[in-house]
Amino acid sequence: MTDGVAQDSAPAEWKDYEMVAEEGHTAVGMVKVLEGVESPQLGNRRDLLVYLPPSYGRGDRRYPVIYMHDGQNLFDRATSFGEEWEVDQTLEEVSGEGLEPIVVGIPNTEERLDEYSPFHDRKHGQGGNGDAYLDFIVQTVKPIIDRDFRTRPERETTGIAGSSMGGLISLYAFFRRSDVFGFAGVMSPALWFGGRGIFDYVQSRKHVPGRIYLDIGTNEGGEALNDARRMKALLEEKGYRTGRDLLFFVEMGGRHNERAWARRLHHTLRFLLGAPPRPTPARIFSQL
Repeated sequence: MTDGVAQDSAPAEWKDYEMVAEEGHTAVGMVKVLEGVESPQLGNRRDLLVYLPPSYGRGDRRYPVIYMHDGQNLFDRATSFGEEWEVDQTLEEVSGEGLEPIVVGIPNTEERLDEYSPFHDRKHGQGGNGDAYLDFIVQTVKPIIDRDFRTRPERETTGIAGSSMGGLISLYAFFRRSDVFGFAGVMSPALWFGGRGIFDYVQSRKHVPGRIYLDIGTNEGGEALNDARRMKALLEEKGYRTGRDLLFFVEMGGRHNERAWARRLHHTLRFLLGAPPRPTPARIFSQL
């Protein structure tokens, strides 16, 4: 028994997404679903979604894994809040570049603010359960994924990514569980939540090797833009080098929504997975 999951047990009953999807779903490629996964850490259940790369069915290759939050918004417009991230479409496109991670979508629950922040926020009266949520990912979800799929389970090939509150918990996870996660995608992070406690936390942590992608849109508000720039400066002070293990993007006109995150996802994936840089579209610029 490892991290609460029997490693020698039979694979779970994963279903093809089409078996459970709503009519008119927009998911493409190979997406699998495991229904009703129990979290002993949080006392609740949720489905897990897994996107498998186009080459997964050929050979015995192993793949890096990215754990992503707000899983119902990643692959299917029918289940998303507004627009979807189009993670599956994007991955189908970049697979030709050799970028083929497995992506694990972890849907949120009604306790989203509690689970996505380790810091309690007095104004909202929520937050503070982020450590238990990370324990759920590390102790329950990851062992299932590593058991049932051909993963590369090392920290260097294991990442975590999300937006808004999902961006906040991803940045926290990179430092809190640096033994597990070697890279983090931090998109439009809610750095303000919990009295901006993430700044003191990052300041207190030692530099750990890995890659951090951080972004924001100019139409997300002055405070959000300033917070992102402040975090970028803090990460540089800790030794993360812009363009090498830190990439900071500011999107001109970018808003706080799934459409904006879908637009920027190509850049996120290429950097986190170590692909050679490509010319940046005019609508996006790097804030150096």
